[in-house]
Amino acid sequence: MAQNFRRYLNQQIGTSDVDVLGGAVDSFDCLISIRLANIVSTTVNVDVYIKNSTLDYYLIKSVPIISGGSLELIDGGSKIVLQSGDQLYVVSDTASSIDCVVGAVDTISS
Repeated sequence: MAQNFRRYLNQQIGTSDVDVLGGAVDSFDCLISIRLANIVSTTVNVDVYIKNSTLDYYLIKSVPIISGGSLELIDGGSKIVLQSGDQLYVVSDTASSIDCVVGAVDTISS
């Protein structure tokens, strides 16, 4: 079965939680990369979490990213599996401060 690789781009994420996948997952998906870049002139603190129903599961919480710096959340071949209904959120403590690039494999299970 062929795999569908997806890329999700989000600019200027700030103090409002942003669903960086654009809606609830409708199948089993696999996150293969999450890159966060600080685009402002000060250090910012970032949260990334998966929302499953009404519960939040943090991948990182209040992690600082220096000005001009970036953070790769998935490296070394690790992956994160999402189930139907999961959502991936990013939020910063500073307005319009984070760009986010997510790589995923869509529909890994039939």
